[in-house]
Amino acid sequence: MSNLKNAFLAAAMIAAGASSASAADYEFKLHHFLGEKAPAHTQMLVPWAKQVEENSGGKVHIEIYPAMTLGGRPPELINQVRDGVVDLVWTVNGYTPGLFPRTEVFELPGIHTNDPAATNQALMDLYETDLKDEYKGVEVMFLHVHAGQAIHMRDTEVHSPADLAGKKIRIPTRTGAWVIEALGASPVAMPVPELPPALQKGVIDGAFIPWEIIPPLKIQEQTEYQIEGVDKERFGTTTFQVSMNQERWNGLPEDIQKAFRDASGPEWIVKVGEIWAASDDFGIGLATKAGNTHVTLTEEETEAFRQALAPVADRWVEEVSAKGIDGAALVEKARAAVASHSAN
Repeated sequence: MSNLKNAFLAAAMIAAGASSASAADYEFKLHHFLGEKAPAHTQMLVPWAKQVEENSGGKVHIEIYPAMTLGGRPPELINQVRDGVVDLVWTVNGYTPGLFPRTEVFELPGIHTNDPAATNQALMDLYETDLKDEYKGVEVMFLHVHAGQAIHMRDTEVHSPADLAGKKIRIPTRTGAWVIEALGASPVAMPVPELPPALQKGVIDGAFIPWEIIPPLKIQEQTEYQIEGVDKERFGTTTFQVSMNQERWNGLPEDIQKAFRDASGPEWIVKVGEIWAASDDFGIGLATKAGNTHVTLTEEETEAFRQALAPVADRWVEEVSAKGIDGAALVEKARAAVASHSAN
């Protein structure tokens, strides 16, 4: 069935690309799960692709297919690129639980707090030494996080962990699920495109997602409250990757590889963090203009969440240690790397 699905997907790609052929020497298809109006598409993926094309002197053309246009569901993206069904993907690591255990350290509460640019740089710092081995079958262009998990509620104003007790909360990753459980709520896993109807129908009471997703999914129409910690502190984050099929990468000449690498370097990683932070500011502004209540927790209220969430890192360390990973060391390295870039 998997081979049959891939055959249909390949045929769809050929049909979709037939009308958009360019004169470039190297054609690539980049597949992702959000719509073409999402900031991730318009402000990150499109500019990145154009920069690669420019770096290549016109030898490269990247066609971007948003909203799973080429078929499948978001959790299938990593296998689509590993199998060579598509050339490139942008995907959430946590859509395939347990596949990227080392990278999960950056999702833990207390590692990422409120600076996506700093966390992106920390991801780059640890990639070669600690993370690379879990990305077999792909060549990572860049890793990044979003601005962090904030709380969106249908009709419940939250000021303490107790306010979430018994609530059904959506989260995209297993580390996020542990956050929800530590707060006494019930985690509900689903890809983010499925969130609006789930909120509207009351399947879930809320979600842990950043503000940037509010405009493309019109979350302000299904919620009344948006809650975050003091100084924009968040409760963990989500890791993403833009990756290429390994065989496709290995077959590229050095100048074309360089075009991709130069577009994905340290300056770009910082820019991605700034893009997501600015998109978050725009998203919460849209929600408040629509009449929603933006709750910023006090220092004391935020500390109560910190205390409730402290065991999540310990749970993660125990989980990955069973797989032969020194989780405690990774936590310290990740925390130190984020702190060093935050200080700068």
